[in-house]
Amino acid sequence: MFSRFNCALLLIVSLCTSTILSANDVLEEIVVTAGFRDTELMKSAGSISVLDEQLIKDRAARHFDETINTLPNVNFSVGGTRARFVQIRGVGDLEQFVDPKHFPSVGITIDDVEVGTTATGAVLMDIDQIELLRGPQGTKFGANALAGIINIRTQQPADTFSGHIETGYGNFDSWHIGATLSGPLSDSVQGRIAVQQNKSDGYYKNEFLGRDDNNERDELSVRAKLRWSADNGAEVNLTASYADLDGGYDAFSLDNVRSTLSDNPGNDKQETTALAMKASMPVLEGITLEGVFSWRDSDEDYAFDEDWVFSGFCDGVRCDPLFEFSSTDELLRSSDVYSIDVRLKSDPARLAWVAGIYAQKRNEDLQRQHFGPFSSDYETERYAIYGELVFELADNLNLTAGLRYEHFEDKYNDSNTLITDSTDNYWSGKLSLEYLAGENTLLYGTLSRSVKPGGVNTETSSSFPFITASFQPFLLSRQQFSAETLFNKEVGIKARYLNDKLALRLSLFHMDRSNAQLESFVWDANTFIFTGFLDSTSDAENYGAELEVTYQANDQIELFANIGYLETSVDELTIFDLDTSQFITRSNREQTKAPNWQYNLGLNLDLSEKLHGRFEIEGRDKSFFGYYHNGQIGSYTLAHASLTYQIGDFNIQAWVRNLFDDDYQVHGLYFANDPRDGFAVNRSYYQFGEPRVYGMNVSYNF
Repeated sequence: MFSRFNCALLLIVSLCTSTILSANDVLEEIVVTAGFRDTELMKSAGSISVLDEQLIKDRAARHFDETINTLPNVNFSVGGTRARFVQIRGVGDLEQFVDPKHFPSVGITIDDVEVGTTATGAVLMDIDQIELLRGPQGTKFGANALAGIINIRTQQPADTFSGHIETGYGNFDSWHIGATLSGPLSDSVQGRIAVQQNKSDGYYKNEFLGRDDNNERDELSVRAKLRWSADNGAEVNLTASYADLDGGYDAFSLDNVRSTLSDNPGNDKQETTALAMKASMPVLEGITLEGVFSWRDSDEDYAFDEDWVFSGFCDGVRCDPLFEFSSTDELLRSSDVYSIDVRLKSDPARLAWVAGIYAQKRNEDLQRQHFGPFSSDYETERYAIYGELVFELADNLNLTAGLRYEHFEDKYNDSNTLITDSTDNYWSGKLSLEYLAGENTLLYGTLSRSVKPGGVNTETSSSFPFITASFQPFLLSRQQFSAETLFNKEVGIKARYLNDKLALRLSLFHMDRSNAQLESFVWDANTFIFTGFLDSTSDAENYGAELEVTYQANDQIELFANIGYLETSVDELTIFDLDTSQFITRSNREQTKAPNWQYNLGLNLDLSEKLHGRFEIEGRDKSFFGYYHNGQIGSYTLAHASLTYQIGDFNIQAWVRNLFDDDYQVHGLYFANDPRDGFAVNRSYYQFGEPRVYGMNVSYNF
């Protein structure tokens, strides 16, 4: 592994040092749209990363989880067919079972629709760019962005008639086909429609059933957009989308291999329909009224085989006849989310301002079948007022102050007679100072604060009738969890050097987490029940740095390096330790899914006007995946490459990810689940990331 890393570095360095700089080779400017105003990336305070359309194509990415691991201090959790939750700087949710996670710590939006816990639907179709803003983004997004926000922006309708057709095939019987059509419908209306179908057998085999498609991906996505523009500057954008995702989930085995023995393979299905309308119009000279309305309806079916083997697995094996355990778990979840956001904002001036109101209503119903039926209903309402002021203190010095006050209400009831009704009020905001030291250097310092609401650990309620009595007092004390407050201090520099050939972004941060909401578990070996809950009894600390560098060496070669460093700790957390079978308190423990190092290094090659290539390596340090044990997800280094050739309006691409076919882990469990040793030995069990995958894509533009 280390030798591959060194070889890749030597290749990059040699290509860099052998080039001759040209005065015309400069880096393209990138615009960030996630804020209240579109802003150049190099002039935006805060640690921000942008993945553009070209990078997505070069990686042949079909889902956002195949791209965001290029970013410093960003991680994701799978636990299903696709990634569902993201961690930024070590802060983020890990998985979801019974509990209604009203607000993930990292928000994800697609064309102004809040995706929330349905991020498995973040299929990359007709994408313009992916924007990631680290640190609390509370002024605009409130409780939706405790650790940051991922804003996925799709292509806008075109002013002239155009289209795109693409298809491709790869190993594991993977294929996709898609088409986009865009153009004017009248003098003032443009439209765009995109359709895409992805299909793959997945990367596991089920030896018992004789199948290789038990982790299949069958993803249909449709999106339609309309844009209407008036002569007075008014504009209305409408987006409608539909996603039907049929995935299998059978990823764990007793021997930690890619072959399973389940007799009831699970699934990870989702059907989502969403609508969004964004409108803007001038109301007074220098003042614009903006409004965003969104609606999302999702139905999810998540199921898995708990024992991972077939009935009769113990026949003729040394565990016979003492141990036989067979169980499945299925969760059917439906949710509706409505939101409206209306604001007034001034044109940029020495004093620019934004003032707005926000409202959201969310309903979620759950039906669970696990040792009997369980059902729950959950409703939340949020109302907020917010504002932001940008003061131009001098020609090269700006002060930004933002504040958001939010009111939160929720109601919950379930079939175990748990009924809760609560309200809360909290505030978020930021204070940022930006200093333009010359035309190409921005220095900034930011203080930001956000709050993630508290709630009830409903999974403890669903487990109470079945779990051993000795665990009940502890779980009862964790029945509720408090609101978490995250306070972030950050300084950074964004600069261009060498006649704009070199772009550099460096940020240093320190975060205090008060009542940190940490995902913990109790494993009851007597009843084979895992009970997950959020524990907010401890504070925590996160600090580190992000460095992103892009160097346009000449017309042919662009080099890039993205590096993240992270230190995390939890003050004190009481857990039930599986290896000692007792409750203990861990002090100064690193947080889960928070590797100390992450990196993505590589180069883009424009070998001619028609031939484009990309080579990159990415890697990360090991990290814990739970607090109730010391198991870790291992470190890894992966290599990816692609080569694209243009023939007129056709593009032909050959691509490969995980070039050296390394086994690496994306999710982990730790407990005793093997009947061959009488369920007496705790082990780490892993879900693996994709092996070597490769294929060919062909596209046609017209």
